[in-house]
Amino acid sequence: MKEIVVPELAESITEGTVAEWLVSKGDKVEKGDPVVELETDKVNVEVNSDFSGVIAEILVEEGDDVEVGDVIAKVDESGEAAGSDDSGDSSDAEQKEEKKEEPKKEEKSEAKEESPQTDEEGESDNKADQPVASPATRKRARELGIDLSEIKPKDPVGRISKEDVEAAAKAKSDSGKKSSKKEEKSAEKTEFDKPVVREKMSRRRQTIAKRLVEAQHTAAMLTTFNEVDMTEMMKVRSERKDSFQEKHGVKLGFMSFFTKAVVGALKEFPLVNAEIQGDEIVKKQFYDIGVAVSTEEGLVVPVVRDADRLTFAGIEEEIGNLAKKAREGKLGLNDLQGGSFTITNGGIFGSLLSTPILNTPQVGILGMHKIEKRPKVMPDDSIEVRPMMYIALSYDHRIIDGREAVQFLDRVKQMIEDPYDLLLEG
Repeated sequence: MKEIVVPELAESITEGTVAEWLVSKGDKVEKGDPVVELETDKVNVEVNSDFSGVIAEILVEEGDDVEVGDVIAKVDESGEAAGSDDSGDSSDAEQKEEKKEEPKKEEKSEAKEESPQTDEEGESDNKADQPVASPATRKRARELGIDLSEIKPKDPVGRISKEDVEAAAKAKSDSGKKSSKKEEKSAEKTEFDKPVVREKMSRRRQTIAKRLVEAQHTAAMLTTFNEVDMTEMMKVRSERKDSFQEKHGVKLGFMSFFTKAVVGALKEFPLVNAEIQGDEIVKKQFYDIGVAVSTEEGLVVPVVRDADRLTFAGIEEEIGNLAKKAREGKLGLNDLQGGSFTITNGGIFGSLLSTPILNTPQVGILGMHKIEKRPKVMPDDSIEVRPMMYIALSYDHRIIDGREAVQFLDRVKQMIEDPYDLLLEG
């Protein structure tokens, strides 16, 4: 009998939730066949069978949480699929063997009844049944509350050692922790007098919640704001969008402008493109920009690799592909790992102003918002109605000072308000 275990999924991913079993007990599988789909922190992955045979046992149910290394199913390499003739023959053979064994058991029980033991014989048998252990080991077992008779010794002679007792105590402690966690979860539930609907949070939603709380607790997070006059950018976009789409096959959106502006500002303020590792500051010499995408299962942040080397068309095409994959649930782990800075656009949902939360371990995130016409005082003191957008930079104050944060955001503003310069600078 071979075991199917949860494999190493990816760096930093150690557990998942069983989303769907792709096989049932008794199904025949070949080596490499997918048997179960796991929902992880970031994406869904399929676990394949390392053996050919028949699924003899499924040990976890859909919705159960599993960790890397857990046994989730067993495969009988010599078995046949359920319903085949061979399986029927083997079951008949097993039944015949059971029938043969039954008389033997009855004979043994009758023999015991015919030869009753004396008290002395009983005492000697009891002594023989007692576990073999030194006084020190027995004392340690009493201290830990371990019953020696329940321990299976590693010593081939059958002598129980202190290590056996310690291992049993650890196993008991681990099982106690698991049960206490379950009790805590059940204790957290609040009963309501009126009707409610309970549904378990998806693995991804649990991870989003956990990471957002961690970001609040681990980073000294602050947010600075500015507003951008979108007049010139909207003018360029209006003038070029038709020819741009005809030439490149993608629409010219705002995200390529903001991505290019962010890359330019990151080059001027490298600490915003860094992260903290222990007592070191790691300044990244690459510009992999994460773009937040909302899906039905929650927010994901696929990464546009080497955004500094891409053209406007390349950025728009990559963002479009990643967004499509995200909504179809086809993102891979490589699409989500290793970003150096993140951009999120709440404006598409109508947000006028917000304070985005860091995508740790990154130390900066830019928030875009709704474009709204507002009166603006011009350099000659005249007042014009202009399309304005609030932008926000949340940053980790542990390594980024307020001066740098404000200047970074102001530099983004300057490049957006002068898109011709941005286009020339590339």
